[in-house]
Amino acid sequence: MLSEQFVLTDSLFSIDAPLTEVNVTRWRNGELSKVQDKVAEEVPIALVYNGVSHAVMLATPLDLEDFALGFSLSEGILRDKSDLYDIEVVKQPQGIELRLEIASECFAKMKERRRNLVGRTGCGICGAESLEQALRLPQMDNANKNAVSKPLLAANIQAAFHAIQNKQTLQQATGATHACAWIDAQGEAMLVREDVGRHNAMDKLIGALARQDNNRQENKEAKRPNQHDGFVLTSSRASVEMVQKVATAGIEVLAAISAPTGLAIRIAETYGVTLIGFLRDNQFVIYAHKQRVQF
Repeated sequence: MLSEQFVLTDSLFSIDAPLTEVNVTRWRNGELSKVQDKVAEEVPIALVYNGVSHAVMLATPLDLEDFALGFSLSEGILRDKSDLYDIEVVKQPQGIELRLEIASECFAKMKERRRNLVGRTGCGICGAESLEQALRLPQMDNANKNAVSKPLLAANIQAAFHAIQNKQTLQQATGATHACAWIDAQGEAMLVREDVGRHNAMDKLIGALARQDNNRQENKEAKRPNQHDGFVLTSSRASVEMVQKVATAGIEVLAAISAPTGLAIRIAETYGVTLIGFLRDNQFVIYAHKQRVQF
């Protein structure tokens, strides 16, 4: 549940919108002016499983059902989206609770390695109880690790840099959010999720992909985006937690606008994730598993 440490004033948190307008004083070109500016919101989000609080993250109050499912999948709490029976979004004065009903087997496993943490903005592995837990990754045999789907064209990967720009609506309004996008094989941004925390944006995207996949099972004529049809692009750096999340979700390719870390490269190499960094105009750098890119 949400801790009392978050209850500072009745009006501290804005839980109904992802951004708000504030009065600011701006200094520009030697002139002072008073204007209104848009700023992104961050709110304590408690993830409660079968009545037991598991984690509190600071996140943007947007696409919360996607966030709940994506976090649960990328953290290994759920084996599959079918393990999630229900999500209830409950607004409280001190934040938001995401109440999830999950399969009993998943709940039992979660309690074994339960980590009660209060996350900083999009905190990745803070609160993990052991080194093994901090670097948890899915089991993967060599055949899966080295599998190559239809290679992605380098030109289409590069095109994604521009494809994501116009779809980052919160970033355009506030300058304060990260985005994670699902890019199809032609370089088009099919799904975009934003948050003040890069890990939260990734979880929202993973959840959105899982929910969309579920909807498309009911409509078999619809095109189905999956981990073999494209790649994930993040507007942030490629930290180890971001590689962990895509590996756990079964996504083969992660591209980042900024640099990866050394550990992220080694984890990507070990677990078969094609890792791309510095995706900019007319350039990118491949750090791991270049076999999935065709030049």
